[in-house]
This record gives sequence, structure tokens and C-alpha cells, in this order.
Amino acid sequence: MNALYEHAQRGGLPPFDGLDAAQIKPALGRVLEELAAGQRRLEDSVEPSWASAVDAVGDLVEPLERAWGAVTHLVGVKNSPELREAHQAVQPAVVEASLKLAQSEPLFRALSALRGGPAFAPLPPERKRILNKKILEARLAGIDLPPEQRARFTAIQQELSELATTFSNHVLDSTKAYGLVLTSADEVAGLPPTALAMAAAAAQAGGSKDATAERGPWRVTLDMPSFDAFMRHAQRRELRERVYRAYVSRASELDAANTKEASLDNGPLIARILKLRQEKASLLGFASYAELSLATKMAPSVAEVERLLEELRTTSFPVAERELAELSALAGFSVQHWDIGFFAERLREQRYAFSEEELRPYFPLPRVLDGLFALVGRLFGVSVVDATAKVARWHDDVRYFEVKDEHGHDVAGFYLDPYARPAEKRGGAWMDDCITRRRTATGVRLPVAYLCCNQTPPVGDTPSLMTFREVETLFHEFGHGLQHMLTRVDDVDASGIRGIEWDAVELPSQFMENWCTHKPTLLGMSRHVQTGATLPHELFEKVKAAKTFRAASMMLRQLSFARLDLELHARFDPAGKESVFDVQRRLAPATSVLPVLDDDRFLCSFSHIFAGGYAAGYYSYKWAEVLSADAFGAFEEAGLDEDDKLHLLGRRFRDTVLALGGGAHPSEVFRAFRGRDPKTEALLRHAGLGPRATS
Repeated sequence: MNALYEHAQRGGLPPFDGLDAAQIKPALGRVLEELAAGQRRLEDSVEPSWASAVDAVGDLVEPLERAWGAVTHLVGVKNSPELREAHQAVQPAVVEASLKLAQSEPLFRALSALRGGPAFAPLPPERKRILNKKILEARLAGIDLPPEQRARFTAIQQELSELATTFSNHVLDSTKAYGLVLTSADEVAGLPPTALAMAAAAAQAGGSKDATAERGPWRVTLDMPSFDAFMRHAQRRELRERVYRAYVSRASELDAANTKEASLDNGPLIARILKLRQEKASLLGFASYAELSLATKMAPSVAEVERLLEELRTTSFPVAERELAELSALAGFSVQHWDIGFFAERLREQRYAFSEEELRPYFPLPRVLDGLFALVGRLFGVSVVDATAKVARWHDDVRYFEVKDEHGHDVAGFYLDPYARPAEKRGGAWMDDCITRRRTATGVRLPVAYLCCNQTPPVGDTPSLMTFREVETLFHEFGHGLQHMLTRVDDVDASGIRGIEWDAVELPSQFMENWCTHKPTLLGMSRHVQTGATLPHELFEKVKAAKTFRAASMMLRQLSFARLDLELHARFDPAGKESVFDVQRRLAPATSVLPVLDDDRFLCSFSHIFAGGYAAGYYSYKWAEVLSADAFGAFEEAGLDEDDKLHLLGRRFRDTVLALGGGAHPSEVFRAFRGRDPKTEALLRHAGLGPRATS
């Protein structure tokens, strides 16, 4: 029996304990054959009705979505050479099948006839929106192109999909390959116990079986928990520089000196990706890939996005210059890139009299989860119950939870994979859909989410002790999960996170981050791992005050990514004399208070835009942050300590932002919650960059 094929047919939770790489080719082969046959039958009989032109297509593609979704998830969390080979072997056929369906002229004619016929007017608003978006998506999939151009479009899509996978694998392999082995106490001076234990564990994994946190050896890696701790605490400046330069040159031509793997260079892949994206946009009649990207987003134009980014930039830049000067004054010399994290942490300790490491013992993961679940119970009226024993998992660290409503009825579920595993799991944090809510003949199918983080893992018998940033990351991903899980839209194309314009999808995730500095919430989820004491009130006040510490520098960093992304996709000529790294250096002075290093190749590991969904859309973080800050502002105006008002507002947030999903335009959803259009004042106020901060 092929467990992957059975899962594609039956649905439900993936049987992770029975899946392996050998099943992928035969399972996907059968699924794709059945999809092709089903498409031919549907094209012969399709009618201009919702049941025939929309629901029947949804039924047709679900086996492929289930099988391919399980495979791509495993590639992200349990990567292996065998899994990669099978994934890459099948991927072109999956892309081709998806495009063939999107480019089906009989199905497109049925959709167009439905929109233009008498059956359109009685449809509910969410179905009218779905229908309009499907017609647009078909046009953006090349439905209007003549046969020769359509074939070229399909070839471009296939190659772009393959390039994205290769890009991601290169970053993973490059990150995994690097390790700075340190053997003397002087080399690890300044590192806190958690970082030493993590480095010793990495050394053990690398073959030093006798490594201990006290005696070493210690192995510093480019995995974020290790890299971040080293850059903030290691006293040896020249070692910080080595690690920093290795980090910003990952998966580039310069990386060969660190990994001896020149084949991991993503530079040529970037050039090819940008060239293909521009060609794709031209085929579809757009002047640039950025214009193509914005055709399905909330922002109306590149100019409007750049106007928002510039508004935030001009407010942030002079403050960031002062922030850099403060670090140099503390250091006694002009700090460089590898000094920023170290002296920022020293200044934080000096100014607020606490360190990130001092906070860790107060935030063991089990307690943080209890606090998070209590918050969503107060706000949204749901409870979260551990159901790990009921399901199959891909790793022993993974847990599974059920989400229930006020009456104890199941409404959703989610997997949580919290810890970094650099040997097999990609970096960063993300939420993805495992099962999407849909009404079927037998009832409503409940949604299930994947929530994946890369936080500091447990060491020995000590649970994962989280930095404050890791707490914020967990809340962020859970916000995405809430929008997927608490949807009330029964049409799969607009249910949960589906159908939401990309630049609005970060609203609930960033909204949830704001609760990390809400006093009852933060104190409620803090318990010292040894003493059981709650985070002291004076320490909370320092944490809250530190929330705006170096906020302008953090703002500029995000703006630099967004501006570079737009420039590469709106105006850059891949065939011109300027390289992408030239573009990076040309734009940097507007958003970087330090010159870019000559060997900075961070673009080679910029997976968001070259291997993820953020191409010409990285600005979405700031666009949505305006929405999320303004939404949280409603809670601030109501009084964050008044439970009755919080409960009422929380339900309104659930009934609009979380419930409506892609069933209405984001502007309508926001107005339904806030009663007006969004404003930037709350974002600048939260960052400490409002009029009072800059006067």
C-alpha cells in the first residue's frame, strides 16, 4: 500500500509515520494521471454554474493538493537527499498539471459565462469575489496567450518552480555546512550558558562526542539561534567578524571559502529568476514583474507602495543615525556591522538594566503556550487542547492541538514544530495550511494548520527557554494560524488564508505580536523555570520600554529589503551592466547608516523573494503592519485592562478579520472591524517614532 496515495484519496491528517520518499513518484504519478482524466471529463461536460465550474474543479484538484502539500511540507521540515530527489523529479509534472488546469479554455468559458449570466446576481458576495479572482488568475496563468506563447509561459513557470526549490536547498546546505569550532574559554568569552550549551550540542552533533558546555569544544553555526547569540554576546570582535561575513555570504560565490561547496552559489540563479520573471510579465502584457505582482494585491500601484515606504523612511532615518552614534560612543570607536548586535545588547543592558538572557528563564515554552492559549480564549472564545497522542507526526518534538469553541465543539487543529533542526529543517518561521475548511456533502471539513518555528531547542532536562523575540515569533505565526483556523467561509477558494491579498495577510500575525507587551498577558505567561516566580513588574516595565529600543534601525532594515525587492522587480534590467549587488549598494545609502560590505551577498540567501511568495511583495510586512497597528489601536482606545471591552472587541476582530478571510476585500474587512480606513499614526507611535519621539 502506498500511504501517500491513500492520503490523497481519503484526506484527513497526513499519515506522517507511514510516508517515505520512495512513495512520492508512484503516488504523484497516479494522482496526476487521474487528474488529467478527470479534467478531460469535466471539460466535456462543464456548465456555467457554481457546482460545475467551481465546486467540481475543487473536487478534482484536492487529491493533488493533499499529496503535494504533504510532500512540500516534509521538504521543509525533514529534508533529506532522497526526499529532495523525489520532489525535484515530480515537481515539473505538478507545475504542468496545475497550469494545464488554469489554462483550460472550456473551464474558463464556463466561468466567464457564469459571471455574465443570470446565475451571477443571486450569488453571495464572497462567491462573486471568488469568481472574479478565478477569472483574473486564469488570465495571469496565460489563458489569453496564443499556443506558442502559452507553451513558453508554461516552460517559464516550470523553471521558476525548480529554481526556487534549488535556491532554498542551497541556503539550507550552506547554512548547515558552516561551523566555527572554538576550543578555548577565551574564544567563547561573553556567551551565556544557554549559548554555550547550544554550541556544545552542535559540536557533539559534528562528531565531538565529549563536548560539554563547560569545557568545549564549541561549534558556532549560522542557524539563527546560534548566530544571533554569538553576534550579541561574543566578546572576541575578530570572531564576530568571521561569523558575520560567513552569514552574509551564504550560498554565494564567496561561500566556497567557508563550505568548500562552490556549487551552492545562488548568484546565477538570481539572475535567471529575475530574467524569467520579467519575461513572464511581458508575455502577460505588464511593464514589469512588480506590476504583475500588484495585480492581485491590496496596494494599487508601485508608486503608492513607494510613497508609504518613503513616509516611513524619512521618519526613521535621522533617528537611526542617532542610534548608530550611540553605539559608537559606547564602543569608543566607529562600530561595524559585526559590532551592532554586541554593543546594542550592552546598551540595552545599560539603559534598561536587563539582558535577553536574563529573560530566558522566565519564558519556558510550556508556560508561554499556556499564556498564548489563555489570551486567545479571552479574546476569541476558543480553547486549545493537546491531542498529540491522537496523531502521527514527522518528529518527536512536534505536538498537535485541537481548537474548540465555547461549547466544546471542535473548530480546527494545528501542528506545532517549535525547534531549530539545521540538518533537516529550513530556517525562519512559517504557517501553512494542512487542511482548509470546506463544506462538503457530509458537512463542514475543519481546518488544520502547520505552525513551524526555529527557536532554541531544549538542552538536557531543561525545556526550551525562549528569548523575547522567539516569544514574539510564536505569537506572530499563531496569528496566521488563527486566520486559517477561525474562518467561517465554507468555499475553499476564500477560506482561511486563501484568497486574501498577499499584502494584507500579515495583519493578524503582526496584530498578535502586540500582546507580547500587554502586561497581564506577558506576566501571565512568565514563570521562572527554576523558582516558578512571575516576571517582576519592574522587569516588565523595562521590557516594555525597550520595545522601541533601536526601532528606527529595525524599521530601516525592513524598508531596505522592501525597496530593494521593488527595484529588482520594477526597474532592474537583468541583461544590463548593473548586477543585483550593484543595485543593493546603489540603494543602500537611503536606508543603511553603515556602508554595505563589498562581500555582502545577503541576496543569495534572501529566500523570501527568490524561493518564497514575497517577490515584489516584501513591502507587505510594512503595509500590513499599518493595518495591524491600527487594529490594535482599537483595543488600546477601549482600554487594555477592561476585560468586558476586550472580549467584545476580540469577538468583533474574530467575526471580521479572522472569520471573513478571503471572502471580502481587505479594505472592506478592515473597515468592518475599525469603522474607517487605516492610518499610519499607530504604527509610528508603537515604534516610538511619532511626533513626540522626533521633535
